Amino acid sequence: MKHILIGMLLLSRVALAQTFTDKITRELKFEKPGINNTLVLANLNGSMNVRGYEGDKIIIEAERIIKAKSEARLEQGKKEIQLKQIDRLDTLIIYVGGGCNHFTYRKNSKHGAGWGYHWNCNDEECNPPYDYTFNFSVKVPVGLNIEVSTVNDGNVFIENIKGAVSANNVNGSIKLTSIQSTTYASTINGNVDVDYSRNPSQDCKYYSLNGDINALFEKGLAADVSFKSFNGDLYTNVQRLESLSALVEKKQSEEGYSIKIGRNRFKVGQGGANLDFETFNGDVIVKEK
Repeated sequence: MKHILIGMLLLSRVALAQTFTDKITRELKFEKPGINNTLVLANLNGSMNVRGYEGDKIIIEAERIIKAKSEARLEQGKKEIQLKQIDRLDTLIIYVGGGCNHFTYRKNSKHGAGWGYHWNCNDEECNPPYDYTFNFSVKVPVGLNIEVSTVNDGNVFIENIKGAVSANNVNGSIKLTSIQSTTYASTINGNVDVDYSRNPSQDCKYYSLNGDINALFEKGLAADVSFKSFNGDLYTNVQRLESLSALVEKKQSEEGYSIKIGRNRFKVGQGGANLDFETFNGDVIVKEK
């Protein structure tokens, strides 16, 4: 029994040594404040929680968790995985750097030019000997434009933002509450929930491959709605709907022209900004409060 107890104590000490947790805090301000100021928050593993407030500072709290099977590997992870920053005057970029990922400005990304990750291991398999998670809790000026993204092990939550909002996830949900402006929300495995405190006047796009999209608007919505789904339907409590002709895409080839019938389209009220909803395995619910 004595030998078993000693063994258990040793294993406990090893287990404690395999996990490292700390909290990183930062306060930032734009050198040149303006309506085009944008904060980019990019993560790979972990949750993203962003709230707008009536202040002029960006207040970041990030919980960093690193796990490894030896002290040496844990120390390697602590050294390599860092919260990094790029200052582009009107744009502040905060991202998780290290490991096999590289963060850069991409001119030809899927959704147009922008900041994001790419993996380049010189054609060799890259497997860092540790795992890591960053969980963000951020307060931002309410009028700021924000771009928030994560990939694994977390959801994206954004609340009380008057500026433009871009939210990306892969294996998790997106929830946007009390927002007012241009919106881009996209995830692969999860729901997209959007609640507006003022109806947007500019185009917005919402996408989920395997999840539902729930969009809640103020009464009196005036917009053009487009909808596309493979295994889903569109539901709404809006009465002022008028069907529009479907989008038609015409392409020229050596054999002639090909025509593709695209999304279903509707006018709500007097029409206005284009609200584009797309799912593959999920429904879309559009409601007025």
